[in-house]
Amino acid sequence: MPLDPQFNSLGIAKPPADTRVVVAMSGGVDSSVVAAQLAEEGYNVVGVTLQLYDHGAALAKKGACCAGRDIHDARRVAEVMDFPHYVLDYENTFKAAVIDEFADSYLAGATPVPCIRCNERVKFKDLLETARDLDADCMATGHYIQRAMGAAGPELHRAADAARDQSYFLFSTTPAQLDYLRFPLGHLQSKAETRALATRYGLSVADKPDSQDICFVPNGNYASVIEKLRPGAAEPGEIVDQRGKVLGRHPGVIHYTVGQRRGLGIGGPEGPLYVLRLDVDNRQVIVGPKEMLATRRVPLREINWLGDGDFADQAEREIAVKVRSTRPPLPAILRPLSATEAEVELLHPEEGVAVGQACVFYAPEGSRVLGGGWIWRGR
Repeated sequence: MPLDPQFNSLGIAKPPADTRVVVAMSGGVDSSVVAAQLAEEGYNVVGVTLQLYDHGAALAKKGACCAGRDIHDARRVAEVMDFPHYVLDYENTFKAAVIDEFADSYLAGATPVPCIRCNERVKFKDLLETARDLDADCMATGHYIQRAMGAAGPELHRAADAARDQSYFLFSTTPAQLDYLRFPLGHLQSKAETRALATRYGLSVADKPDSQDICFVPNGNYASVIEKLRPGAAEPGEIVDQRGKVLGRHPGVIHYTVGQRRGLGIGGPEGPLYVLRLDVDNRQVIVGPKEMLATRRVPLREINWLGDGDFADQAEREIAVKVRSTRPPLPAILRPLSATEAEVELLHPEEGVAVGQACVFYAPEGSRVLGGGWIWRGR
């Protein structure tokens, strides 16, 4: 929080009552607490919830964000804390910007991360523009990440609670978006603190479970969703070793991801086998021993740089990277190739690096997020 008394707690030079804040409300406890806290502090809060997919399917699925019940929960919070709340139909936008690419990426043998694309293309793009249209001074979310002012402007930093940190899913936030966004929960030390605040504000969502899986994928069954979106996509094929020897059959490459062990239905003479890569054109799942998953060099594109200066002007440098959301940052060398492409060399080989996943950059010391890019096969 800024020390200068002319700024309010959001870093804006206005009294809270004169500061309009659009809060992106998913209906969960995190965004509900953000809205309630800002309303209690006297800000001019406007809650906005996005309807992202069909209500009929949503109502039948627990633990998803932006479903029918969640819209109701967000509305209840607004009623309790006495601020306006709007529901916007973003179903077509969400399908075009997130769901279709998810399906096409899986069909191409990649392992997409739709939550990042949703933040990048929907929440921090269209919803942010809606907030500006509402003459809001900023937009706040319930993400666990921190925004701090640096010498060159706002910086993105990991959350204080490493177990809740969501920086992997927010690496594509641009400097212009970061200037407008606020993350009031990033400094909290645990989710228990958030739930305690919800109880204090009298919110019915205080004990609501966290969202699970991808919001539009029931029970984590990616293949069933893709089959509905792309009929005929699940064509059977062969499971082969790295030399091309046929070891078995599979019901469709969309049922597999790099690093997967379970569900293959085969075993090797020297131990378990893992998915090494997917050959979509030949409908083959290539498998091998775990050590063959180890990767050192990771080609990246669509770089979003949040460090100082232009990315194309950066020299080779030591950083830390995450190649999966659940892994801690690991030491690496970053080699920029252009304004939008780079290669990362992992100092310690990592298993299960998959095309379609994100590689997120961090300062080697401290908590600053330096951006990241999307893993691809390279040239």
